[in-house]
Amino acid sequence: MDSGDQAFRKANPKGRWAEMTYGGALSFLRRPYSRDLNGVDVAVWGVPFDNAVTYRPGCRLGPRAIRAASAQLAELSAFPWGFDPFDVLAVVDRGDVMLDPHHPETVAPTIEAEAATILASGARSLALGGDHFIAWPLLQAHAAQYGPVALIQFDAHGDLWPDDPGRVDHGTMMGRAITEGVVDSACSAQVGIRTFHDQDRGLEILTAPWVHRHGVDAVIEILHARVGTAPVYISFDIDVLDPAFAPGTGTPVAGGLASWQALEILRGLKGLNLVGLDVVEVSPPFDVSEITAIAAATVAHDWLCLLAEAKGARHVPVGRL
Repeated sequence: MDSGDQAFRKANPKGRWAEMTYGGALSFLRRPYSRDLNGVDVAVWGVPFDNAVTYRPGCRLGPRAIRAASAQLAELSAFPWGFDPFDVLAVVDRGDVMLDPHHPETVAPTIEAEAATILASGARSLALGGDHFIAWPLLQAHAAQYGPVALIQFDAHGDLWPDDPGRVDHGTMMGRAITEGVVDSACSAQVGIRTFHDQDRGLEILTAPWVHRHGVDAVIEILHARVGTAPVYISFDIDVLDPAFAPGTGTPVAGGLASWQALEILRGLKGLNLVGLDVVEVSPPFDVSEITAIAAATVAHDWLCLLAEAKGARHVPVGRL
């Protein structure tokens, strides 16, 4: 039986084989590295860019940290689903997009073009950041493919600050996406916000204190009602989590969600038309025992499980869920 180093030895983007958790070539969830998108359901790729940060740097190193943290998740059937998502889902790791930070005007177009290539193939995009500015070109590519998208943004910050053309800033791009019609705010929401903005831009904003008081079931109900049948893009800034659960991020804010809350909300999005995901703002230099990267890898893993379940993976729960 084949075993080990699936990242470069395995040709089939479905299935998996035995691997030492502590050894072997790393890719996201041990998926084979490939540029071939023929028959692929999801392309995972890194976007190592952090020139737009306003406080602590380091999230250009996020993609490699998330890949490393995903190794444990590739061992067993997925919890809480009880299936191997790769029995039904063809997933490749496309590697990192090549960016030239010395020509910053080229960064957003390069990211958008890479995303457009993935989407044109029929695959979905799972992007590992990188700072949150990368969501802007990613949203542009998705809107070009699907029309204006619904957005579910997990974040401590609204990212709705005043903008100007050509601005490279991880705090303004969501406002720009709404202004330019890339995001339909009428069916979009933000979850976990706990910094001040003086406008909501038509979004449903579920602040972190509201989530704590009302619980995850109420959040899930509102998100389903808000999004409906629209194609929904999820942008997950890891700083939505409290610094106790995600210290390795550029702009930590006290009072955030616990890991379990965020994962329960994400798992509750079953049935929505999930078209894309980014997981951003993991800054390994500020992480502790990989806990931030582990949380980010789990978010990406669980989004894949939602897609696998929608494609027919069988749910085999064990214990009370």
